Amino acid sequence: HVQLVESGGGSVQAGGSLRLSCASSGYTSSSYCMGWFRQAPGKEREGVAVIAGEGFTTYADSVKGRFTISKDSAKNTLYLQMNSLKPEDTAMYYCAARLCIRYAYNYWGQGTQVTVS
Repeated sequence: HVQLVESGGGSVQAGGSLRLSCASSGYTSSSYCMGWFRQAPGKEREGVAVIAGEGFTTYADSVKGRFTISKDSAKNTLYLQMNSLKPEDTAMYYCAARLCIRYAYNYWGQGTQVTVS
């Protein structure tokens, strides 16, 4: 069983920074691709950043240059460093995981709220 727990959300002013963490268990890091997603009220869920087991990363155009996804394989922890935050970044942020050989993310955390004003 893969378990994911997010933390690090909060309220910040525009231009500020936050670092989200996702503690995981029950998997081998090299076998899974992991990512951060977000959903704002009244909007559909969108992908923010993805990191493969080998460390390759991709970002949504809206966050490229501002957000950085990383992982500490020894600690089974995923991170999202968010800089130059904008009000439109306000959303519930979710950590997710999938087997890299599959296309759908089938393991999800409960989310952590990020509010930018």
